[in-house]
Amino acid sequence: MTSQQFTIGIEEEYMILDPQTRELKSHQNKIIEQAEKILQKDKVKAEMHQAVVEVGTSICNNIEEARSDVRLLRKTISELAQSEGLRCGASGTHPFSLWYKQSITENPRYHEIVNEMQDAARSNLIFGLHVHIGIQSREMAIHIANSVRYFLPHIYALSTNSPFWEGRNTGFKSYRSKVFDKFPRTGIPDFFESIEEYDNYIKVLIKTNCIDNAKKIWWDIRVHPSYNTIEFRICDILLTTDETIAIAALFQAICVKLYRLRMQNMNYIIYKRFYINENKWRASRYGIDGLLIDFGKETEVPVKSLILELLDFIDDVIDDLGSRDAINTVFKILKSGTGADKQLAIFEKTKKLTDVVDFICDEFLK
Repeated sequence: MTSQQFTIGIEEEYMILDPQTRELKSHQNKIIEQAEKILQKDKVKAEMHQAVVEVGTSICNNIEEARSDVRLLRKTISELAQSEGLRCGASGTHPFSLWYKQSITENPRYHEIVNEMQDAARSNLIFGLHVHIGIQSREMAIHIANSVRYFLPHIYALSTNSPFWEGRNTGFKSYRSKVFDKFPRTGIPDFFESIEEYDNYIKVLIKTNCIDNAKKIWWDIRVHPSYNTIEFRICDILLTTDETIAIAALFQAICVKLYRLRMQNMNYIIYKRFYINENKWRASRYGIDGLLIDFGKETEVPVKSLILELLDFIDDVIDDLGSRDAINTVFKILKSGTGADKQLAIFEKTKKLTDVVDFICDEFLK
């Protein structure tokens, strides 16, 4: 397998907003209908809540293709929203809109989920980033997924972009994951000895009516049930295109690095889920300003130091991938802060959550 086979696909969930009230507002599927006339039909779709638009790139051969696609998607959805008198934004949660005031999209799948999950589903008014990295062999995919779990809190910390919920400063840099935790089969997955063990797990869940298909496994990372990809699902949506591309480039580079180690009969140490969960909680609470645990040394280490170590770990693959420019954005995030840090700074300055929403919208096309 060559580095070129590690394709990239990116999914983002955008909030649709009333420019006067700054509240989330249903677009009544009009943005979707118009976008399908401009974009490939599978690039845009409705989400459970009518104030959300989900987009997905094509299968991209490199990170710059992905950047162009994300820019086009953001620009197109923004222009269509403006034509309806609305605005777009990218934040893991809306700073103050209330979930129980939001309309649910008319779709049998969503009604089925709401019927089963009840308020856990209705309140799931969150916005995420999903990154798919192409892995042709499912056996290799489960191996990489096992190993890459350790790095998920590091990258999650970089993506934190949801400090507010229902008009409150939650104290978390990413409250989105706290909302999603109410769903079953979320969070850091366990280690699987083989792809057969993973497939058998899914078969048992289907046989016992826990799920009707493998897409209802909503872990932070999963070997995708339909595509030959590893899907990274842990991150908040990022404020800007460049930040999204930096995160996607990190995921791709880690997969390539772990693949190359495997080809040299080497492996990255695999940690148990309960260890990684400790770091995920810290990343959610403190973002890049906190401490994560270095389990090898059994000590706390600043997140920023661990991210610099991660960048050093992948440095020998990023030029082959053509992603050095994209990954350099990580240094800018470390210096100027994550989306959560910037949202909090706006609120600290003006004490107005409406100003935070305006900032989120203003950053959308950057």
